[in-house]
Amino acid sequence: MALIGKIVLFIVGAFVFQVALSGFSRKVIARIQKRRGPVFWQNFYDIGKLFFKKTSISHGFIFDFGVWMAFGGTVATLLFVPVGPYSVFPGQTNFIVIIYLLAIGSLGMAMSAVGSANPFASIGISRALTQMFGYDVPFALTVVIMIYVHRTSQVAKLAAVQSDIGWHLWVMPLSALVAFIALMAMLGKKPFDTPIAPAEIASGPLVEYSGKYLGMLMVQHEFATFVEVGLFVNLFLGGGSTLLIYLVKYIIVYLLTVIISALMARFRVEQTVAFFWKWPLVLVFIQALIIIGIGIR
Repeated sequence: MALIGKIVLFIVGAFVFQVALSGFSRKVIARIQKRRGPVFWQNFYDIGKLFFKKTSISHGFIFDFGVWMAFGGTVATLLFVPVGPYSVFPGQTNFIVIIYLLAIGSLGMAMSAVGSANPFASIGISRALTQMFGYDVPFALTVVIMIYVHRTSQVAKLAAVQSDIGWHLWVMPLSALVAFIALMAMLGKKPFDTPIAPAEIASGPLVEYSGKYLGMLMVQHEFATFVEVGLFVNLFLGGGSTLLIYLVKYIIVYLLTVIISALMARFRVEQTVAFFWKWPLVLVFIQALIIIGIGIR
């Protein structure tokens, strides 16, 4: 029972924190664009309104199952990410497991959207998977360098070791830069928001969702954001010795992605892949050569 209570508290806490932060980020974007923007609790209202709708459009079993697969895969991923000194499963924070589970959520979303038979959804999913193929390679290589140096793939240990050698942000600055750019793509922030592109493909994968399904996918996106930003904080900013320190780092990283996104224009999908397989890969290999050459003391 204690474990169940811990899981529920972790999920609810992540939901409240991230949805509130997303609402605040809408205020930040509005101020940049010289608007007032909605109140920060607007996201809670929007999600609640969707869950209380009576019906949702369905296109069959694959469409329905994909939504639950996306939601369940992302919630499962959340439970393996350390948050400051806290973890639902201590000692079970393996980076490979986290990335594997996170991919289940993405594939569930892809399966459901394609099951809708809407061409905009298919185009959006095609773009999302193509873009994922672009940013996953350089991001994975940045973490492989850490695993090679520290001989562990446990995210909690990779965060803890930085208390001795300094943040990887300073020790591996090129890797940190590449990981941050990849984080922008993971979050779907401009210039990497090609899968959604509302003015082009009517929000792409989300075009056929309404009611509870759309509400579930909005929550799933917030949980995925919590996982992805949390990975960056743990891997490059040393996590946090206390929950407050961790959340302050998290807020700074997330708002930085929001501000940069508000100032950028969108890439085309082929530009995204070409970009990630050019400069980020070059920077990662340079960082690897530096690490192999001089090591980390």
